[in-house]
This record gives sequence, C-alpha cells and structure tokens, in this order.
Amino acid sequence: MRETEVQIGNSGLRATLLAMPHGWDNFFIMAGPAAATLIGLLFVAVSVASGFSQSRIVEGTRGFFTPTLVQFGTVLFQSLAVLAPWPSAWPIAMILGLGGLAGLAYQIRVIVMRHRLALALLDWWDWLPYAGVPALGYASLIVGATGLLAGKSFAPYAIAGAITLLLLAGIYGAWDITLWIVKHREKT
Repeated sequence: MRETEVQIGNSGLRATLLAMPHGWDNFFIMAGPAAATLIGLLFVAVSVASGFSQSRIVEGTRGFFTPTLVQFGTVLFQSLAVLAPWPSAWPIAMILGLGGLAGLAYQIRVIVMRHRLALALLDWWDWLPYAGVPALGYASLIVGATGLLAGKSFAPYAIAGAITLLLLAGIYGAWDITLWIVKHREKT
C-alpha cells in the first residue's frame, strides 16, 4: 500500500492517508464509469419496457432489472470507495467486506425469487452467469477485504477480480434484459 502525507487546511496539521496500491487506480477509474454508463442504459431499457402490461413490468423488474442494477451499483460504489484516500486499510476493508456479505445475501434472495416467479432457466449453464458468477464476485470481495486487512499482496487482485466478475454478470444480465424486452415486445 502506498501512503501519502497531506496537510490539513492552513492548520499546519499533517495526516498520512492510505492510497490504493500503485497501478490499480486506473483499473477502478475505468470500472466505475463503465458501471455508471451501464446503469444509465438500464434506465433507457426501463423506459422502452414501459409499454408492457403492469404485471409483465413487475415480473421483468424483479427478475432482471433490479439484480442487474444492484451488480452495476456495487461495481460503481466499490470502485469509488477504493479510490478514496483512507487513513488506514480498516475502513475500506470494512466497506468491501460488508458489501460482499450484503451482495451474497442479496444473491441468495434473487435465486429464491427467480425460482418462485418461474424465471428459473432450465439449462444448468444459464445458472452460472445468474447465480455463480455474482456469488463468486461477492465472495472474492470478502476475500479481498480480508486480505487488505492482513496486508496480503493478493488483496488488490481479489478486489479487482470481484469488480470484473460483477461487471460481467451485469453485462450478461443487461443482454438478457434486452432479449426479454424484444421477446415480450412482440406480444404486446
């Protein structure tokens, strides 16, 4: 980890801030805006789907839109959190770890909800991008946070891997949203 000493205002006080490991800032500077842009495109997709019947919109929102929005939102939030200069590894590790735990809990809820709403896909390989990849991303976030606290060199790789997995899962979800809109657009 790289530390930077900064002066606090005109008071003459100086503080040492923990910066993201050297070379990783560009990764997070790219991942955050990518997620933000894809969130904007999700809102465009919602407006396109607004012509559907109310029950179809609710079904699609619960099954596709919201989980994809959560994945993109996690990428955006975690990228912003990692880029902030923290006084130690403790706050960022807590943010990443709690984000990973909350994401795993939400992912379990999504799987149960999709099953209950009959949105479960029949093919086992379709479960990989919907359940496996996000769960692996959230677990990697927890591992990265733990490694960050312990000062392990694998921590930035685990965190970047989590961000990448969640971004890819969100892109897959956005693609399925597009297919879902096209499929149901013809029926209305």
